Amino acid sequence: MNASNPGTEAAATTSATPATAPSNFIRDIIIRDLETNKFGGRVQTRFPPEPNGYLHLGHAKSICLNFGLAAEFGGKTNLRFDDTNPEKEEQEYVDSIIRDVRWLGFDWEERIFYASDYFGQLYAWAVQLIKAGKAFVDDLSPEEIRKTRGTLTEPGQNSPYRERSVAENLNLFERMRAGEFPDGSRTLRAKIDMASPNLNMRDPVMYRILHSEHHRTANKWCIYPLYDFAHGQSDSIERVTHSICTLEFEDHRPLYNWFIEQLGIFPSQQIEFDRLNLTYTLLSKRKLLQLVNEGHVRGWNDPRMPTLSGVRRRGYTPEALRNFCAAIGVSKTNGTIELAMLEHFLREDLNKRALRVMAVLRPLKLVIDNYPEGQVEQMDAVNNPEDASSGSRKVPFSRVLHIERDDFRENPPKQFYRLSPGREVRLRYGYFVTCTDVVKDATGEVVEVHCTYDRATRGGNAPDGRKVKSTIHWVSAAHAIPAEVRIYGNLFTKEDPNQVEEGQDWTANLNPNSLDIITDAKLEPSLASAAPGGRYQFERLGYFCVDPDSQPGAPVFNRTVALKDTWAKLEKRGQS
Repeated sequence: MNASNPGTEAAATTSATPATAPSNFIRDIIIRDLETNKFGGRVQTRFPPEPNGYLHLGHAKSICLNFGLAAEFGGKTNLRFDDTNPEKEEQEYVDSIIRDVRWLGFDWEERIFYASDYFGQLYAWAVQLIKAGKAFVDDLSPEEIRKTRGTLTEPGQNSPYRERSVAENLNLFERMRAGEFPDGSRTLRAKIDMASPNLNMRDPVMYRILHSEHHRTANKWCIYPLYDFAHGQSDSIERVTHSICTLEFEDHRPLYNWFIEQLGIFPSQQIEFDRLNLTYTLLSKRKLLQLVNEGHVRGWNDPRMPTLSGVRRRGYTPEALRNFCAAIGVSKTNGTIELAMLEHFLREDLNKRALRVMAVLRPLKLVIDNYPEGQVEQMDAVNNPEDASSGSRKVPFSRVLHIERDDFRENPPKQFYRLSPGREVRLRYGYFVTCTDVVKDATGEVVEVHCTYDRATRGGNAPDGRKVKSTIHWVSAAHAIPAEVRIYGNLFTKEDPNQVEEGQDWTANLNPNSLDIITDAKLEPSLASAAPGGRYQFERLGYFCVDPDSQPGAPVFNRTVALKDTWAKLEKRGQS
């Protein structure tokens, strides 16, 4: 396909509206446009990220919306990089965006474009507007332009250079392109209306001088179009029918339409929807970049980050994100979604696909005194009760085990039903055991628990029908694999990270306990060959993912999301 006319490929016309898809106002607009043949039966969308950072969860909503609507109606979606600011854009970001969109499950086929592909055409259109008396070269500084722009209640002031002749404007604009003037000394502005109630229509800047190397065009250009001039025209070049963007661009739509109308080009249609806001989360590339640059996190793909690379490393699945985005829908009003809702869809998806394994994060030694020395049994363990095809595995059982320290209390509080002196519990897939004694260190901390087992209860059931109130997991000490486990919490302590006291900024709400690194976890031996990216449910503990930092014999796991813990809630309630 010719990149100068990338929208000429016709999309399939949809003759019948799918009846099963949930409706929303954008979908309704597309249906009406198809019914009226507004765009010749075509649906063409685009996802247009600026390559100045990594994609985050808010972008996932936009990606799912653009690709999903186009696919539903037999249309197509372009991936286009709005690369008009060389000072902030890098090839690293381009590569990460391509990787993230593919991971999320979408394909733009051969339709990958860049605003920089169109720099020549955009320059020609700017010249066209100058010749039509619709644009002028301004000598005011950026600060002077801001001061003369006016306010919401007061009109702006015309620039003293607004009435330059067409010839003078053409000459100056050509010299701007030739590199004769320093950065910030001149701009090209549209000539619209300095008294417009919409501030975006008050002679907006179209081009600025910027002697900076571009990641694709190198030093070919020293003037660059601003977003408002490049975006709509790029849509038009690609013959985008429905240009879907977030609500902050609603006030920019009149300008979007004005450029298209003045140039007489294909009339792409801009439609705005609510951006994603999540509790305990910031979805701002500028602020995420600050977290990275100031060392608050370990890079863009830190599992605490709401970037797609971060949540992928943490263990999120693309299916869970797509299901979440479908459930929250779109509207014309900004709101905030509970992070717990995203985690619900994550658990729901991982519950179906994650293999169950046993791991002990904070080990406490358990010795079964009446179990034969040196004996090892292989217990049958189910890999995933939600998926019969996943089969089972063998887990070694021996005299000395590791259990979770939290699964034992020497002096148990009320409603604690796990292991304690004199109490009988079930070992998962193993036997009933009863605590008979403990060993303490010099500080009085319990370091070893002694038990006896009932040989007749192999597999976890008693022949006499007696019941126990708790089942705990374990790992055979002789067969355990040592591992590092990283427990991630919310990156911020407040639901709204931007809510701060006077004199503070949003970084004051960073959670100092957002990462807990456990260095002596014990895993069952089936995890010896777990590959980076592998997802598992550590029984009773949560869902975990193998981190790329893993090395042979030294696995590293990230907790993706916790399981619901009834006891933790009861204990917390008792402390409040």
